[in-house]
Amino acid sequence: MNNIHLEKLTWDTVDDVLKLKVSKEQKEFVAPNRDSMIDAYFALTDEAIPVSTFGIYLGKKPVGFLMIGYDVPWATQYYDLPRGYYYIWRFMIDKRYQGKGYGKAALQLAVDFIKTSPSGKAEYCWLSYEPENDVARKLYLSFGFEERKELWKDD
Repeated sequence: MNNIHLEKLTWDTVDDVLKLKVSKEQKEFVAPNRDSMIDAYFALTDEAIPVSTFGIYLGKKPVGFLMIGYDVPWATQYYDLPRGYYYIWRFMIDKRYQGKGYGKAALQLAVDFIKTSPSGKAEYCWLSYEPENDVARKLYLSFGFEERKELWKDD
């Protein structure tokens, strides 16, 4: 997976990432990239939440999207988590590129990025997934993330 890398989204690259989609069966698992961009914009402008958005690339071809926030207040309030953490807010691989190991490689790059403390020091990194998404669950557990079923919400 040497060709998998992250690139910060720019005016020149955002349109290609907006075209990426998951399969029809996965649409309930992750928000569309367009919605993620809107969330990132308002998080940055209205709440001054540090958010990083990346295209996941295989060489020069975009294959996925990643969004990482730092100390997201609503998430702290909603899940009663301690302050000072990174949040892998959105993570997706386009339906055409799934099952090839790109997600695993990209998640490693995300973790490596977080370890550089780009927005500040943190003791924790957390993420969420839909309970029905067994593929995501297995991937996250393989990276050492711990399941906290007491935090699951009905919505």
